[in-house]
Amino acid sequence: MKWKLLGITIIAALGGLLFGFDTAVISGTTDWLKTGFVAQITHELQSSFPTIAEGQLSSFLLGFTVASALIGTIIGSLAVGRPSDAFGRRSILFVLAAFYFISAIGCALAWSWWSFLISRFLGGLAVGGASVVSPMYIAEISPAKYRGRLVAVTQFNVVFGILLAYLSNYLISSLAGAMLGELQYRWMYGVQALPAAAFFFLLFFTPQSPRWLIAKQRVDEARGVLEQCGADADNLEDEIKDIQASLDLTHHTMQEPFYCKKYLKPILLAVAMGAFNQLSGINAVLYYTPTIFKMAGAGVESALLQSVIIGFTMMVFTMAALVIIDHVGRRRLMLLGSIGYIIGLCGAAYAFYTGGNGRLLLGSLLVFIAAHGFGQGAVIWVFISEIFPNRVRARGQALGSFTHWGMNAVISWTFPMIAAAAGWMAFACYALFMVGQLFWVILVMPETKGITLEKIQQELGIE
Repeated sequence: MKWKLLGITIIAALGGLLFGFDTAVISGTTDWLKTGFVAQITHELQSSFPTIAEGQLSSFLLGFTVASALIGTIIGSLAVGRPSDAFGRRSILFVLAAFYFISAIGCALAWSWWSFLISRFLGGLAVGGASVVSPMYIAEISPAKYRGRLVAVTQFNVVFGILLAYLSNYLISSLAGAMLGELQYRWMYGVQALPAAAFFFLLFFTPQSPRWLIAKQRVDEARGVLEQCGADADNLEDEIKDIQASLDLTHHTMQEPFYCKKYLKPILLAVAMGAFNQLSGINAVLYYTPTIFKMAGAGVESALLQSVIIGFTMMVFTMAALVIIDHVGRRRLMLLGSIGYIIGLCGAAYAFYTGGNGRLLLGSLLVFIAAHGFGQGAVIWVFISEIFPNRVRARGQALGSFTHWGMNAVISWTFPMIAAAAGWMAFACYALFMVGQLFWVILVMPETKGITLEKIQQELGIE
């Protein structure tokens, strides 16, 4: 593998690192939000809705505050496809890096609930866009034999970003919490501005996607990028011809209808993959990790430290999946991950049902997180980036990401209300959904390892 290709991949995958950091950083600040911004807006609304109990309204608004970024994420994932086709994947990554930076500063300086929501919404736009563009860009620059592990670098960076957010929250709270007071929570958001700025400036060292260049009839530039990225010199012209045939712009256009019969199979695969990813409850766990442990009796600092353990476990197992994904394939990882999900979620449900056994809960969540890192977490962005033809890949990736984030918003918004009624019930529901995923993997999911993007298109029966 060429070092140039690896360097470009790591830079593009910084969008994933920021995605992970932005996703998890709020977990350490939910108490601050609840006693500050949420309490403020709850008090204002209570006079207008006196029949609603204050606790119910507070739980609802906390869920909405956490989900506010997800509303931006849903819009960002859905809206980014066409601009990335028009202006190029790399150009859109510059815009997303700027959004990440502005969001971090905005959350750190927020003066009201509304200003915080707007800043989180902007960060959500960046997360949604990055979840589409980063893996798609990496898939389009990667040779087939390395594509799985290179696209999985995005997920590794997502997980690394989650770990950094947990670790940052813990360090700020434990080392500077007494000195900073409530300012510590603003610092938790503000530190994200540093990697966002680095992402923006490092993008100047990356090229445009060769497949996008060919779609724009810039074949000589695409040839140069493919050579930089380690394409086989003896088969380079054949690869370019395959890409041109996949685009087939004589009979198709980049603006042709997407929701039609010939794309039905990859559309259903992408929707199923995106939905099952969130029906596991993974982001409910990531957003509310300290809250979950406090529900089981842990103290504040202990809950933050256990969050770090959760993040580290996911990183280790994601790294393991990244190493072997191109050898064992996507389906096998999904099978193992589905079984691990079911075991971990059933254990967590039982821990809450029997009164909040802290050790059993931690052990069960570690199994659950390991299963996610080794299975769905490593596979989702690889798989969705592979199954659509070149001419509609941006829109297909956007659909899969939109489904993922839409389900994320539903799960994250409803979790506080379900957990307030019965914590075991939420985990039991997620376990049932994962039984459904297990059957879907066994009966429906195709294998895509080691096959060029153009060959996958043929195997799915798309002209």
